[in-house]
Amino acid sequence: MAQDTIPSDLGDAKYREDQFYVGATYNLLTNVPSGVDIRGLSGGIQFGYLRDMPINTKRNVAIAVGLGFSFNEFGQTLFIGEDTNDETIFTVLDDSEVDYSRNRFSTAAVELPIEFRWRSSTATTYRFWRVYAGFRAGYTYWYKASFKQSGNNVNQTSIPEFEKLRLGTTLSFGYNTFNFFAYYSVNPFFKNAVTTTGESVKFQTISVGLMFYIL
Repeated sequence: MAQDTIPSDLGDAKYREDQFYVGATYNLLTNVPSGVDIRGLSGGIQFGYLRDMPINTKRNVAIAVGLGFSFNEFGQTLFIGEDTNDETIFTVLDDSEVDYSRNRFSTAAVELPIEFRWRSSTATTYRFWRVYAGFRAGYTYWYKASFKQSGNNVNQTSIPEFEKLRLGTTLSFGYNTFNFFAYYSVNPFFKNAVTTTGESVKFQTISVGLMFYIL
């Protein structure tokens, strides 16, 4: 007969949970100029380590802090380039007027996640419910805006308006292996940025997906 627990005398009274994580998300856009939509690939992956530190006797409530990495791509219709004066251009692309195959903004960041954790686990239980709420501070060490059309490729890797410091809130909950995950970026991606028509470029994201935890 299959069992979800092990004998209590084999349990570790100082057990910790979910110290490695791997996740995949779909990235949605918020606070974008009118006419900007998702187009093409828009998703991300993340992985890292969290030190689980239980704060009660039952060890089912904990604080976790750690280090992680994330890579995200945002396929959308906001072109980012520069003019002859090396000033950044933000232009909303109209598919009926501009023929292109790719317009994407990509980032890679190192992150410092913090989570407040509740779970229904015990020292002898393999399967349990979890609800983890947290905050992440990240630093974007690489980014690129890429645009491709027939006979023309634009790759922008220097955008003064881009905010390399990324701040966001997180929530994950689920049972056993599969867990729903959500991330909301607190601060905009760009500062003091406007489109060629004068609209502010606030550009934030809500990412939703699945998170997998490993001991």
